[in-house]
Amino acid sequence: MRLEMKRFTSLWIVALGMLGMTAAAGEVPTILAIGDSITQGGKGFPSYRQFLGPELRKRGLAVEFIGPEKDAHSRHAGYGGRNTEWLLGASRKIYREYPADIVLIHSGHNSFSKDRPVPGIVRDTAAMIGVFREINPGVTVLLAQVIPSGKLPKYSYIPELNRELGRLAGLLREENSKVILVDQADGFDWRTDTLADKVHPNVEGARKMAMKWLEALLPLFGEADVPLPD
Repeated sequence: MRLEMKRFTSLWIVALGMLGMTAAAGEVPTILAIGDSITQGGKGFPSYRQFLGPELRKRGLAVEFIGPEKDAHSRHAGYGGRNTEWLLGASRKIYREYPADIVLIHSGHNSFSKDRPVPGIVRDTAAMIGVFREINPGVTVLLAQVIPSGKLPKYSYIPELNRELGRLAGLLREENSKVILVDQADGFDWRTDTLADKVHPNVEGARKMAMKWLEALLPLFGEADVPLPD
């Protein structure tokens, strides 16, 4: 027990330093997961959050998921059926109330390819990150390139969107407020990793998403060399 507590204390100090946080003793880093139903989860389909929290705890990394919504797994800011424009409109109120140290953004669905939505999604994503930085200049943002979908042609814009989100992450990098790109599309196969709707992750898909977030989070806690589960 003493060794585990010593390890946790050391990791917590490392995390605060790497994230640029100035939390009081006894506090732990906070995470806000924001997005649509893929973040929210729902009746009959899982969210990556139900796997991500336990994987962090397995490593002795105590974090607190915060947000205005809550389910059996954690608090969050996932809203089914909402697009990035809606999330931008809600982001200021949400983040003023829940100014997390780390924000996980997975947003890009709930638009239609016929509307050529990519420029607007990218613009709204950049503005949302701007809101977070305005409220908390030291925030670390993990920005997802979103999971692919077999619901076509509605979501045929997703490959283009992910390319543009990759460019956006490069443009928004700052020394004191990190934007870290997380490629949720790589290795995710809608044929095997989604439900029959070809959009929402099944258990295996949600687990894959959690592992991608975990891989991006571990270096923030000085845990970059810890092997991930298969």
